[in-house]
Amino acid sequence: MTTDKKKHFYGTGRRKTSIARVFLHHGKGKIVVNKRPLEEYFKRETARMIIRQPLVATNNLDKFDIYTTVVGGGNSGQAGAIRLGIARALINFDSKTIADDEKSLRKVLRAAGLVTRDPRIVERKKVGKHKARKGTQYSKR
Repeated sequence: MTTDKKKHFYGTGRRKTSIARVFLHHGKGKIVVNKRPLEEYFKRETARMIIRQPLVATNNLDKFDIYTTVVGGGNSGQAGAIRLGIARALINFDSKTIADDEKSLRKVLRAAGLVTRDPRIVERKKVGKHKARKGTQYSKR
């Protein structure tokens, strides 16, 4: 008896306070986020477009099924985290299958700016301030 385990490729993405775990399988282009279809989880078209960017840049939109779990943050941060996770999973796939430099997906993703992690996070509120930097209004009299 032989068990045919599906080969998957993994990538972690982070953005703001969101963390996404992305699993890439060979398939037909189905994307599942937290056990729900992409269109159901992300209502805004911009978020869905952001998530598909690495697949569009590498012409792999209908070659992989993607299963993602994402926690923390809001819609924008989660979409950015999934995008980075997909890009890293594609690089992982590329390094395991093809060792040819000129066909490297990493170069394509790097040129599109999809490999760099965005380090910006919300600055904490300081004591004596209304927000992180906003102070009280100055009163001359």
